[in-house]
Amino acid sequence: MSKLDDLIKQYCPDGVEYKRLGDIGTFRRGGNFQKKDMTSSGVPCIHYGQIYVYYGLFSSSTISFLPAEIAVTQKKANPGEIIIAITSENIEDVCKAVVWEGSEPVCISGHSAIFESGLNPRYVAYYLQTEAFQQQKRKYAHGVKVIEISPEQIAQCTIPCPNRNIQDEIVHILDSFTKLAAELTAELTAELTARRAQYEYYRDKLLTFDDETAIVKRIKDMLDQTCGGPEKVEYRPLSDVVGIRRGKRVTRQDLFENGEYPVFQNSLVPLGYYDEYNVESETPYIICAGAAGDIGYCSGKFWAADDCFFIEHPEKITRRYVYYFLLTKQEYLKSKVRKASVPRLAHEFVDKLEIPIPPFAVQQEIVSVLDKFNNLTTDISTGLPAEISLRQKQYEHYRDRLLSFNGGGIASKTK
Repeated sequence: MSKLDDLIKQYCPDGVEYKRLGDIGTFRRGGNFQKKDMTSSGVPCIHYGQIYVYYGLFSSSTISFLPAEIAVTQKKANPGEIIIAITSENIEDVCKAVVWEGSEPVCISGHSAIFESGLNPRYVAYYLQTEAFQQQKRKYAHGVKVIEISPEQIAQCTIPCPNRNIQDEIVHILDSFTKLAAELTAELTAELTARRAQYEYYRDKLLTFDDETAIVKRIKDMLDQTCGGPEKVEYRPLSDVVGIRRGKRVTRQDLFENGEYPVFQNSLVPLGYYDEYNVESETPYIICAGAAGDIGYCSGKFWAADDCFFIEHPEKITRRYVYYFLLTKQEYLKSKVRKASVPRLAHEFVDKLEIPIPPFAVQQEIVSVLDKFNNLTTDISTGLPAEISLRQKQYEHYRDRLLSFNGGGIASKTK
């Protein structure tokens, strides 16, 4: 940041002056259109809840439209003007700001305000994200279910007003950081998508023995050596080779927020925790109500509630192999879910699934391959939000540091 330091020393040797937003610019509250007025084409508009800020950038995918006869009476933000959310259900989103970068004016609802000043608009939008500004706005926030800060109250908040060259340099630095973070996120997301597709491809092919890739060919060679080839693999109804049991009901008041044994009811997310278990570890299970058709696998002991089927006593077959087989049938099972107020999957559709039963050594090899793909996908899935969170924290650190003007021996002053 040496260039920025040099600019501050050149243009603000005595410190950076802070001014009230109302003294350096003007606010216009948005119009009175409602969400029901919005259409798929017409004059662009932004309604309450449609402002999204990610590293200070505006997402044009959130734009909707108004018919011309409604739009003509509305307040509009011009290209380059700042749009500030003034109401939200949580205080973190109040005063989120974006710069309208469209080629034509956009209609703004009364849940937002338009701010115009001589400052770099993106500089203002970035500053409104800082912790220093957040502390100011909290003094004015009011409401319970819906939090609001009026434009007149925002106008009382102060902002550092360095020379325009300094503002432009700060925007350049933060924009560059934004671009790098977005590119990294896109790269990791693309990698995750590719690995998931690869995992799902091989999961299906390895359990049908229907492919000529090297991985599947190795399995087919093993089948040739152990049982005479893929065509000799036995297929049997799932209920003939495993026990398919329904769980036992527990009530919410019997559960704990934390504990040793998770309880699976109508979702792959534990309903809570119980002090007993009814299913051994390393067991696949199927949700049969609510998120009916979802397939899970628990490495530890757990309690299966009455909206959960679980697999037990497998004959000539490994539990992990059954889990991967069930995943290949997940879409089929979901197609058999009875649509009602509570979606339900009947036991019979699980019982009748035809499962291939290759020799035990082949099952183990298939599981080994799929575990590797699954672990890689899981690692990326876990790492992606962690990496995004890290980049966001780095961005927030440098954004707040850049916009504080209290370092490097340069004192700030407030008007």
